[in-house]
Amino acid sequence: MATSNRLLRYAESRKNLTGCACGLAGLALALTGAAGPLWPVVVAALYAAGALIAPPERPDTPRFPGPGEQLDALRADFAALRAYLTEAELPASVRERVTALDTLVEALLEPGWVSDPEHLHVLARAVRQDIPEAVDTFVRTRWWSRFTPGAEPPEAHLERQVAALHEEAAAIAAALREAEAVRQESHTRYVEERGG
Repeated sequence: MATSNRLLRYAESRKNLTGCACGLAGLALALTGAAGPLWPVVVAALYAAGALIAPPERPDTPRFPGPGEQLDALRADFAALRAYLTEAELPASVRERVTALDTLVEALLEPGWVSDPEHLHVLARAVRQDIPEAVDTFVRTRWWSRFTPGAEPPEAHLERQVAALHEEAAAIAAALREAEAVRQESHTRYVEERGG
C-alpha cells in the first residue's frame, strides 16, 4: 500500500511530468528521424534531464485558523467558562467583579470588534487560563483556609486577580474605542474635504 502511494505521488510529481514532457520531445525527434537508431537512448536521456531540472516538490503550507475562526472557538470556550463560573461558589463582592469582567469580555468577543492578534491572544489567555485558574485556586484555597485561621483570606487574592484581568480587558476596550474614534474622525475629514 505504501509503495503504491509513493508511486502515485511520483507519477503526479513535477519531476515526472517534466521528464515526460522532455521524453515526448525526444520521441518527436525520433519520429522525425533526427535521433537515428539510438532514439531510445535519446528519449531516456531527455526524460532523465527533464526530471533532474524540474523544481523540487514543496510540501503544502499548513493552514492555521484565521482570526474569525479563532474568535468562534474562543466564544465557545467562553460559553464553557460562563457555565463554570455560575457553578462556582464565590462571595458576593467577588461575584460582582467577576460579573463585570464577564460582561466586558462578552462585549469584546462580539463579532467585528477584536481583530488584532495580540488582543485576541490576551482574551484567549484570560478565558482559557487566567480566569478559570484564579477561580479554581480560590475554591481550593478557601477550603484549606478553614484549617489556618488568621491567614490572609483567599478572597483578597481573587479580587486582585480579577481586578488585574479587568484592567487588561479594559485596556483592549480603550484601544478599540480609540481606533473607532480615529476612524470616525478621518471619515469626517474625508467627507468634509470631498465636499469643499
